Amino acid sequence: MASRLNPYISFSGDARQAMEFYKSVLGGDLRLSGYGEFGSEVPPGYDDKIMHGMLETSGGLTLMGADVPPGMEHKAGTNFAVSLSGDDADELRGYWEKLSAEGAVSVPLEKQMWGDVFGMCTDKFGITWMVNISEQV
Repeated sequence: MASRLNPYISFSGDARQAMEFYKSVLGGDLRLSGYGEFGSEVPPGYDDKIMHGMLETSGGLTLMGADVPPGMEHKAGTNFAVSLSGDDADELRGYWEKLSAEGAVSVPLEKQMWGDVFGMCTDKFGITWMVNISEQV
């Protein structure tokens, strides 16, 4: 899979409804994963919350979104990030190194419970980036 760049929107508890709405507008295939689907304990009040949602259209549009995790603040107007994802580990690690340099790392680029390598940082201009390297099976 080639690397892709797309917006990632954070929601304050209504990610499922929002992503279903965007599907009704844009069409496509919507995949939603809840907080309890990866074998970990579900935080209190998160039984029906979305940990990751992805809408892909036949026209090549991709939109991702999720409910804000416990302990993170949801602030309307700044509730988005730019996502870089794919399976070219060298390319994506290169992007990570440049984006996180002179910035702030909030989630180190490392293996996550869903099996991929993931990291999140804010670059020196204040833009939040998510990098996800898909592990090949």
